[in-house]
Amino acid sequence: MLGHSLTTITVKAGLAARVIERDPQRAATEIAQVEDLARQALTDVRAAVSGYRDVTLGNELAAAREVLRAAGISAILPGAIDSVGASESELFAWTVREAVTNVVRHSRAHKCEVRLSEHAIEIVDDGVGSAATDGNGLTGLRERVNDAGGRLTVEPSSALGGFRLRVEARA
Repeated sequence: MLGHSLTTITVKAGLAARVIERDPQRAATEIAQVEDLARQALTDVRAAVSGYRDVTLGNELAAAREVLRAAGISAILPGAIDSVGASESELFAWTVREAVTNVVRHSRAHKCEVRLSEHAIEIVDDGVGSAATDGNGLTGLRERVNDAGGRLTVEPSSALGGFRLRVEARA
């Protein structure tokens, strides 16, 4: 939707620029439509961003259970999250979202475990393991962790043979 709106804005702005001298009224109409489309696109972006802000650790763990189950991956998840502080909770929620997405997409794992403590979260799988490269998701997570003053580690897992992603929050 947003991509379509931005494409339309670009086309209409270009049209207005081409006709402004010979048909100023049409150019004014096109620019008014560009303004309306831009306002709607801004509303759409704000709605999307506020949806991203509603990320909670409990919801992400519940979603992880379902996504892993649907992918045929056995999930070992923490039963309680009340030991996690409010400042770590959202960061850990993003961590679960990104790590589980990567497990499902790339690992070919049979088992995935989420380990949680007051100031750290670790996601370990028994998948194929290989050289990890930061895609958009890991890059974004790394930025979030750095902004929070924490540390992100992504490495092969010696315990299960797949990958280990660990976020340590500032204590």
